[in-house]
Amino acid sequence: MTITQLKYVLAVAEHKNFTLAAEKCFVTQPTLSMQIQKIEEELSITIFDRSKKPIQLTDIGQKIVNQAKNIVNEADRIQDIVEQQKGFIGGEFRLGIIPTIMPTLLPMFLSNFINKYPKVKLIIEELNTEEIITKLNNGHLDAAIAATPLMEEKIKEVVLYFEPFVAYIPENHEHFQKKEIEINDLNLDEILLLQDGHCFRDGIINLCKNSNNNDTNRFQIESGSFETLIKLADEGLGTTLLPFLHTLDLKEKDKQKLRHFVEPKPAREVSLIYPKNELKIQIIDALRSTIAGVIKGAIVFQNVQIISPLQKK
Repeated sequence: MTITQLKYVLAVAEHKNFTLAAEKCFVTQPTLSMQIQKIEEELSITIFDRSKKPIQLTDIGQKIVNQAKNIVNEADRIQDIVEQQKGFIGGEFRLGIIPTIMPTLLPMFLSNFINKYPKVKLIIEELNTEEIITKLNNGHLDAAIAATPLMEEKIKEVVLYFEPFVAYIPENHEHFQKKEIEINDLNLDEILLLQDGHCFRDGIINLCKNSNNNDTNRFQIESGSFETLIKLADEGLGTTLLPFLHTLDLKEKDKQKLRHFVEPKPAREVSLIYPKNELKIQIIDALRSTIAGVIKGAIVFQNVQIISPLQKK
């Protein structure tokens, strides 16, 4: 059997469809089917149950797919070793970034990175945390930037920075006169939240569960963007919390409505995450170094309390 044949097996296992797998592998469907059949004949087993729709792995097929992932990863490592030895930093690199980080962090480092490493073809996707974990585990991302800790067995996390939560308090709110606020000042029932699926939303819920006002049975309004939440707060519909970097670009009149928390300030941990096999580690290190160089001037908070993005039961 060949590495190419194993890649065909992995594609069918992922897409559960021979035609779609062939398209993803840039071969014809008959070619892909024939190569997989050769493996099955060589091993005298059936990898896929073709009678089911969508196609399913057999029990032995699942074990073969698990091993095939290891073999393909190790084969990719050979090229990676050669590139590291030569000091080459280039090639295609697929990076995922969660939506609440992408619009603020990406403009800070992207230009520096592509200018310093012009041989890297950076492919960036905006994905939620669940999508990132799936794509990292399936080998469809090389690395990602997300809120951590995620406690994923096969994923390594390298902390980039800690980003405090900042409250946005409209002028008509009882806490507007305060210079700083405390966690116990939060009332989840009046906080405007991002839609379900955003880990920043889960962080806010976890933060509020640490306060005395922890009624999580109902939410007033949920939205897909911080800009909408700010406008709704200005209309007197509640308060909201923002990540610190997002507050830097607010208009001066809106910055007057920001209130920092007393120390230790609640914050999210933002990390560069990647598979533990550490493929393309030279590009990962270059990315980490570039981000560290631009973020140190923007994030200066030290005394923080990390709020987990994992949903509490």
